Amino acid sequence: MTLRTVLLFCLSLLLSSCSDAPAFKSTDITGVDWGKDFALTDHLGQARRLSDFKGKVVVLFFGYTQCPDVCPTTLSALREVLLQLGKEADQVQVVFATLDPARDTPALLAEYVSAFHPGFIGLYGNDTTTAATARDFKVFYAKHPGTLPGSYSIDHSTGSYAFDRQGRLRLLIRHGETIDNVVADLKLLLAGK
Repeated sequence: MTLRTVLLFCLSLLLSSCSDAPAFKSTDITGVDWGKDFALTDHLGQARRLSDFKGKVVVLFFGYTQCPDVCPTTLSALREVLLQLGKEADQVQVVFATLDPARDTPALLAEYVSAFHPGFIGLYGNDTTTAATARDFKVFYAKHPGTLPGSYSIDHSTGSYAFDRQGRLRLLIRHGETIDNVVADLKLLLAGK
């Protein structure tokens, strides 16, 4: 074999292995060394970890119930994603983790997430657990005083995280991603890609 033939053969192998990679629309973060688990409590008072959802694709979003725009928009979009997935929606779990444990009580979380979809789960922790979980997922959040005494808003990261059926963090879904793109990405994860 000539050197040229060997190089062409190696190039063709390299290109063929690249074509096997899933064509995600969202940012593929497979293999990052963070966001591996959480230990929070759901809105029914049950301790939850990521492993509780093994076998399902999980979409995790951090926010707070008094968020005026990003949180309700994201949860509404995820409701639409589940509708478009049809029967496959049973294999997807949407999880909303609050960044505002002082105001987001279990009762308020239950009311809030179920207003978007009865299958959504709301999670909370104390201030320390919330901060540690946000840090582990590289989620930025900061309180800003409001105009009334004791009132505040929270600036926060707006992406959602998608985990595959084995509980591995795979995708960062940016806020505003189209419904069709999120549906396509979740279908790839559901198919084991």
